Amino acid sequence: QVQLVESGGGLVQPGGSLRLSCATSGSIFSIYVMGWYRQAPGKQRELVARISSNDNTYYADSVKGRFTISRDNAKNMVYLQMNSLKPEDTAVYYCNKEGTKVPWGQGTQVTVSS
Repeated sequence: QVQLVESGGGLVQPGGSLRLSCATSGSIFSIYVMGWYRQAPGKQRELVARISSNDNTYYADSVKGRFTISRDNAKNMVYLQMNSLKPEDTAVYYCNKEGTKVPWGQGTQVTVSS
């Protein structure tokens, strides 16, 4: 059973940066396409970025050029570097595998506000 633990969120001013981390365990992590998702209050959870096992990446238009997803297969970790943050990036951020999902972690809150 894969377990997911997100961390690295916080309160940041517009234009600031944060680096989110996702620790995974319990399965063959390196073969999965992994994604970062976010859910803002009153909105559906949405895909922000994903990364394949060979580091091909995809970004939602809203974060393209500002966010960078990466992974360290040796450490079973996925990261999301977020730069030039905007108030509309405020949400709870989650990681999960693409396709059939594993149980969601608790997420990490990102708040962008002056």
